[in-house]
Amino acid sequence: MRNTAKITTAVLAAGALSLGLSACGSGKGSSSASDYSGPLIVAASPTPHAEILDYVKDHLAKKAGLDLQVKEFTDYITPNTATEDGSVGANYFQNKPYLDDFNKKRGTDIVPVVTVHLEPLGLYSHKVKKADALKSGATIAVPNDSVNEARALKLLAANHLITLKAGVGNEATPQDIVKNPKKLTFKEVEAAQTPRSLDDVDAAVVNGNYAISAGLKPAKDALVLESPKNNPYGNFLAVKKGNEKDPRVKKLAKLLTSPEVKKFIEDKYQGSVVPSF
Repeated sequence: MRNTAKITTAVLAAGALSLGLSACGSGKGSSSASDYSGPLIVAASPTPHAEILDYVKDHLAKKAGLDLQVKEFTDYITPNTATEDGSVGANYFQNKPYLDDFNKKRGTDIVPVVTVHLEPLGLYSHKVKKADALKSGATIAVPNDSVNEARALKLLAANHLITLKAGVGNEATPQDIVKNPKKLTFKEVEAAQTPRSLDDVDAAVVNGNYAISAGLKPAKDALVLESPKNNPYGNFLAVKKGNEKDPRVKKLAKLLTSPEVKKFIEDKYQGSVVPSF
């Protein structure tokens, strides 16, 4: 995909280390608070985040005087740890509930800069065409990280497949289900693996970026899809606290919320990714 460096899960740790050594040795990437020279390296999920960043890099960055480099990661952990340790200058892949949970559990200090888009979470199946066609005892795959699992359960609850305990919020787990008329069972898997689980389960709740990467079209293929109205799960550009004033970050934030990027998102993703600005 373009000139973007691709980093697979198998080499994430080594990639993060090499990036860190490179940044320390060259003074580029995520520089110290007093040195914002060199390119801005941004960690991103391949789809749609890196695709959006590549559009900015190829069409908008040069005119704005921004040297932008994009590093792709296929997990939800390394982009934050790389941002925290300075291996990259920013990241673009996550939502606020996920970041809050990550900072709390890992002691990181990552902060949002600007919200760019929403990837509606969806329920998909290779076995049924409608959610109400799920049989009694059906198995549903859900992401195994706490925030996305809660989000998945809230999606099912919003579509009357289950009922959750009142006030459970972003901490919901299957143990918080108080009504389960179809006697659904839940298989917890890594978020990135949910599309691959579709042949092994009756249905799966899949994050929008992983759905698109797997060739699914959320606006068309999802049995039920998250509503964008008052949705707290918008994806944003994020940095280590203290780097919000980095002029490179400010330039990128402005470009990511430009009319050109809004049109790119609307034209390319046709409702499967929704601008949040």
